[in-house]
Amino acid sequence: MSGPLASAGFTLIEVLVVMVVIACLAGLAVISAGVAGPTRELNNEAERLAGLIGVLADEAVLDNREYGLRLERGSYQVYYYDESSSRWQPMSEGARQLPEWAELTFELDGEPLALPAPVKKDDKESKEVRPVPQLIILSSGELSPFRLELAERRKDGRRLQLSSDGFRLPRVESLSGKGRAG
Repeated sequence: MSGPLASAGFTLIEVLVVMVVIACLAGLAVISAGVAGPTRELNNEAERLAGLIGVLADEAVLDNREYGLRLERGSYQVYYYDESSSRWQPMSEGARQLPEWAELTFELDGEPLALPAPVKKDDKESKEVRPVPQLIILSSGELSPFRLELAERRKDGRRLQLSSDGFRLPRVESLSGKGRAG
């Protein structure tokens, strides 16, 4: 066609191509927002912690050494028992910090524990008192029976649980009720 009718509008194919491109971009935006969100990060943190406990259980058997996990409100740290000094020694300098929006609760052998606040490095009293891990992993492969819950601080946030009866390694399980009570 030639003349004024040839440039009067868009063809159906052009409109459909633009709609497909917009739909693809919108889909990518939704997917990328879900991957980087707190729910995904909470899942990763729970899987990391379950994997760490599994590795420590294997290492305890192979090295014939006791390991421990010290849990605080916003962090956790790995310890090993040094038989020469009869003390628990940290495996590394610093503890693994949880994200600001995450919280940790812990039950040991069915009893809830009040997790301590992080100890400041310049505190003189903290140097005298050696921290003791709450979760013990024995060289026999057994570990303290526990139930650990990782959750988002907001009321409707996701909650994940790791638990063990002392013989099996923990797995990450989603708690049935989303969010916390209250």
